[in-house]
This record gives sequence, structure tokens and C-alpha cells, in this order.
Amino acid sequence: MIEEGAMRWARLVLVALVAVTLAGCGARGERDLRQFPYSLQQGPEEFAVVPFKPLETPQSFAELPTPTPGARNRVDLTPNADAVAALGGDPAALSERGVPASDGALVSHASRYGVPAGLRARLAAEDAEYRQRFGLFTFQLIRNDRYRQAYRRQALDPNAALEAYRRAGLRTPSAPPQ
Repeated sequence: MIEEGAMRWARLVLVALVAVTLAGCGARGERDLRQFPYSLQQGPEEFAVVPFKPLETPQSFAELPTPTPGARNRVDLTPNADAVAALGGDPAALSERGVPASDGALVSHASRYGVPAGLRARLAAEDAEYRQRFGLFTFQLIRNDRYRQAYRRQALDPNAALEAYRRAGLRTPSAPPQ
């Protein structure tokens, strides 16, 4: 017969295994497809810190408008345009709505057979369903890139494509070594 101490030890090990197994089955919620092991938000967002223009004293404090939550800052009326200009871009590009004129021919050719309504939502739903089916029978002890796992058979090898284009005599950009 098994000793009482050994039986107690076996129960303890069994309970610990069940607890560890159930802890790994917790719902994680919807996250980004690319799961990085370390948090990217360990410090302040350096691009969110924008210096403001100098404060101005109005001619009369009686003429100041009443504060409105969500209204524009009187000192910094165009923060996005200022940030684009500081980074060397064209702030006028922010005011363009729709497709720029330079891309009109490309968009009209791509949509020559029509564009189905709700395409982005449908593709997102199909992608979520595909990844759900893919992850049905997978078990992982270490977190890794689920997106890369799910679509590994559909991925292109960039180095093979580069070599194929070069063999065909087409001009190709330089690429980092393998």
C-alpha cells in the first residue's frame, strides 16, 4: 500500500499541474497580431511631446472666449501640421481629402471592376476566422508571432524574389545580405 505522505505529495503535484494548465487557458482578449515580448510603452512617447508656441497675452481678458472642452488651443491651432513641417513634410498634404491627384490613375485602375461595400470589415472578419481555425489545435508554451505562424505558407521569400528578378534582367534595389 502507498504511504500516506507519498499520497499527499502526489495530490499536491496533481493540483499544481492542474493549476498551471488552467492558468495557460485564460482569455487574453483581442490583441495585435504581432505580440512583442516586452512592452513598448515603458516610457513617454517621444513623438507625443510637442513644444508649444509661446503664450500670448491678449489685449483684453474680457474678450477671451469661454473655455470649451475639446476646442482648439489658441496658442497651437495646427499641431499636426506643425509636427509634419518639423519633420520635413508638407503640411498641406494633411488637408487633402480623398485620393491625391498623383494617385488617381492607380486608384481608378484598381477599382475598375467596382469596390464592394464593407470590404475592410469583411476582410478583418475573414482573417479573424482564419486565425481562429489555425489556432484551434496549436499549443504553445512560449509566446510567439501568431500572424507569422498563420500565414507562413502564404508568405513570399524576398531573397528568392529578388534573385528571380535579377535573373530576368530587371533592375532591382539593393538589399541587405541574408
